[in-house]
Amino acid sequence: MSVGGLATLGATPAAADGPGAGSPWVVSVGDSAISGEAGRWAGNTNNSPSNIDALGSTAYYDNAANTAETIHGCHRSKSAEIHIGGGVNSQNLACSGAKTSTDASGSDFKPGLDFYNGSAGVGQALALQNFAVTHNVKMVMILIGANNYHFADLIQSCVVDFLTSPTWWKDYCNDDSSVTANFTAANVATQTTNIKNGILNIRQAMTNAGYSASQYTLMVQTYWSPLPLGSGIRYSESGYTRQSTGGCGVWNADANWANNTALATFNSSVRNAVTQAGLTNTKILDAQNALVGHRLCENTVGLLEEKGVASWTSAGASDRTEWVNQIRTTSTLFGPYQLQEDFHANYWGQLAMRNCVRQAYNNGTPRGGACTPGTGRNGLGEPNMNFG
Repeated sequence: MSVGGLATLGATPAAADGPGAGSPWVVSVGDSAISGEAGRWAGNTNNSPSNIDALGSTAYYDNAANTAETIHGCHRSKSAEIHIGGGVNSQNLACSGAKTSTDASGSDFKPGLDFYNGSAGVGQALALQNFAVTHNVKMVMILIGANNYHFADLIQSCVVDFLTSPTWWKDYCNDDSSVTANFTAANVATQTTNIKNGILNIRQAMTNAGYSASQYTLMVQTYWSPLPLGSGIRYSESGYTRQSTGGCGVWNADANWANNTALATFNSSVRNAVTQAGLTNTKILDAQNALVGHRLCENTVGLLEEKGVASWTSAGASDRTEWVNQIRTTSTLFGPYQLQEDFHANYWGQLAMRNCVRQAYNNGTPRGGACTPGTGRNGLGEPNMNFG
């Protein structure tokens, strides 16, 4: 069956319960895009951070007492998309910075989609297995792969090249050897296999926990576009306003490359991994265009002060402001902002995706489909989204 077919399948009958009795649960695994990184901030401003601070200093606390992170640096925000509510419980096992394989070498433990078990912690597949034994898991959301392609390093290269080259002699990141090495045919094939194996590990975790394929759904998500094409950026390439004001310091050609090559490669790898895994209980949530119209520096939205919006609580704030966090360099980074929040979907973006996840869950009969923005907000305060 083609990936397109997976994405357009209609609703299937509600699955029988697995071994974990009780009310239904949905679980997220993957990286920063699904853990809820940057979910503290509702829009962007160069004025007081308090004007966009939707969740406060406890935004990423996820332990039972709401006093700290369960794993430091995972940034599992309270606005993360998996928390769909409506009688459905949710567990966020994703971690900012995660790749398909666990990395326990640094100061922060980064669990991958594997069965790692060490003194620093366990991999996300093992964590899911342990959780699913005693909880009635109906859907597992998966979003992984961008860090396998060194996403953060790619962005850094693009911003550095913008800031260190003049308009008349642009230095593009898209032809830097450190960047192009990620997109060779051989590496794309390798990372696609790694994503496939991550998906299979999640399936194995559910099998180990006692579930049959018909008792739950694997909902694999693609990555959204965080930046418009160069022609859609509202700041000129001349001077440094694009970075110093907008926080989107990349050349137009690199913005085009980011969408047409980098993002396209991430998402084709995800889709091809789903095909290669060949599992019958997999659906795809296509999020590529979920933030279109609200992307960083897009000419359809603006900073709060550019749009005359006093704060994130102002009427119409979500329609008029950005759903992606600014890229802050050392000259513009100051607390309470954190470097790892750069270029991630913010509070509005996370709630928009939550709206889509709820529609994909479909009252317990999960369905695949594509997610695009609407206008206004629903009764839960989420941006209205189209799904189908």
